[in-house]
Amino acid sequence: MTAAAPHNHRPGRDGLPFTIWIFSFDAFSSREPVSTSLENALDCIEPFGPAIDSISEGLSVPVLNRAELSRTGVIFVALLLATFTMDVGATSVAAREFRAADTQTENYPTVQALRYMGALIAERTGGRHEIKVFHSRQLGEEKETIEQTRAGAIDLNRTNVALIGNFVPAMNVLAMPFLFRSIEHMQKVLDGPIGKEILGSFEPYGSIYNNVRPVKSIADLKGLRIRVQQSELMSDMIRALGAEPIELPYGQVLTGLATHLIDGAENNWPSFVTTDHYKHAVYYTLTEHTMSPEVLVISLKAWKSLSAEDQTIFREAAARSSLYMREKWRDLEEQSQRKAEAAGISVIRTIDRKPFEDAMAPIYAKTAQDPTAAALIERIRKVE
Repeated sequence: MTAAAPHNHRPGRDGLPFTIWIFSFDAFSSREPVSTSLENALDCIEPFGPAIDSISEGLSVPVLNRAELSRTGVIFVALLLATFTMDVGATSVAAREFRAADTQTENYPTVQALRYMGALIAERTGGRHEIKVFHSRQLGEEKETIEQTRAGAIDLNRTNVALIGNFVPAMNVLAMPFLFRSIEHMQKVLDGPIGKEILGSFEPYGSIYNNVRPVKSIADLKGLRIRVQQSELMSDMIRALGAEPIELPYGQVLTGLATHLIDGAENNWPSFVTTDHYKHAVYYTLTEHTMSPEVLVISLKAWKSLSAEDQTIFREAAARSSLYMREKWRDLEEQSQRKAEAAGISVIRTIDRKPFEDAMAPIYAKTAQDPTAAALIERIRKVE
């Protein structure tokens, strides 16, 4: 990976502008993971400037601070995905329709946020630029849409950081199981020096659900077939807990549950309910094992097609859509939990976390073989 020139990071707390990042990885032409130090990885992060607040129209004020956004939200990470085998050409100001992909359903907060972002862009550009949102995996599963974004066939893509970690292993630290002790610990990490170096927008904790038995202890997971993302880290985690990981694309989980190909899966309340997984998995355990950033990426080809003025418009619209999504997410999370409980879902809210955490020792030992990842994990753990 060739790092861009270092940039001065803007503070992201105490009322100062929230930093929205742009990643530029020219090593993405390779399918092999990029081995790099965190320092070098961060060298190619460019902080965007202050954006427009979604409440105070037209006023150039800070959008969010990290504490406000750390609970939920999609941040605009202009991750310049490209194979670098194409000639992207000179910057253009021509009008165009941008294709955006999201695997979630039409009414999901991330999809609504993409549409909100598109409306803002259309308004700011006088209709020159528009975003057409393809939801519900219309353009493929996340792994497939990432490939299309790299090739420039998809312009914008809402995805999970776990897939980005396939290219930059240091990013996998953010998905490590039981790394954060609590939501308060996570917020302190993101509000402090570490938060200035890594992404600062996380989904709520992931939990495990299944259709066989209530999981009240780690022993209850033994032998269960649990669906995970197509990620080595996630498979290792479930295996360490005594269950059998089954890697399946997101869109195949419902069928897997209905046909008993899998016994369960792991996800958050909105995903559990909006996908109808709750109709086939009656036990939901609040394991709170992972928090995974949701990011919005843009292809290098699309980014290069924008003028400097339009790039600013995209940045500001993306930041405003993050706040919009956060509000939508809070509402849907509460609605989803109520709907699941009304349907008779058995919710296990209290477990002994220590055996779960202890079972992760081999995963942390494996990750510690990368000095960069090991150092970041240690720094996060030391935050009080």
